[in-house]
Amino acid sequence: MQNTLSTVARGTAFEQRSLQLLQECFSMSLKRIGGKSDGGVDLLGWWWLPISESQSSKCTPITHPRRRIRVLAQCKAEKKKFSPNYVREMEGVWHMHTQAPAPSGSSIPVYEQGTVALLLSESAFTTATLTRALGSSVPFLLMHLPPPTSSIPASSYSRVENGLGEVGSAFWNPALGGAHGLLRGELDVRWERDPGGGGRPGLWCRDKRVQNWTPDTCGLT
Repeated sequence: MQNTLSTVARGTAFEQRSLQLLQECFSMSLKRIGGKSDGGVDLLGWWWLPISESQSSKCTPITHPRRRIRVLAQCKAEKKKFSPNYVREMEGVWHMHTQAPAPSGSSIPVYEQGTVALLLSESAFTTATLTRALGSSVPFLLMHLPPPTSSIPASSYSRVENGLGEVGSAFWNPALGGAHGLLRGELDVRWERDPGGGGRPGLWCRDKRVQNWTPDTCGLT
């Protein structure tokens, strides 16, 4: 029983850490679902991104308006390496959820564009897992978030680093990040180093840093 509770507690903590990092660094507004009736989704919400170049030529500064992509996320806090079976499972979850209309609930002008399947893992991804995701027609974003350590140098981003841990790697497939994918090849995830040591992940759009933004941070609903 104790081991089971420890596993549940570890999974819950990883979900909370993933949610906070995605909101603070990747402009996602998410909520935890979890539980036995979660339908295969641990985190659900929106990814708020600059509108694409085809939608507007005004991209400086990159603020409003935003397009939003629906996010379906699974979090795996396991010691063993991430299996391709989880990719296959998430493909089924994605198809199930995309058959139903996404809830709106926003009073600000946005462009809605598709649904992304997000897999977050505390352990590394196997080559077979990355190969499976690469060949999928489902838009996938895979993020490896190693457990936080206390040996990370202090920096101006210490809250993100020491509290949330590092981003070990981030990978998306052509269905998401390719020229014909949801992101139209316009976005990059870059590691932004701090002169004092350490750094943090950041989103870049057409070689310009994307200001982290969600309706919650602006008091909008």
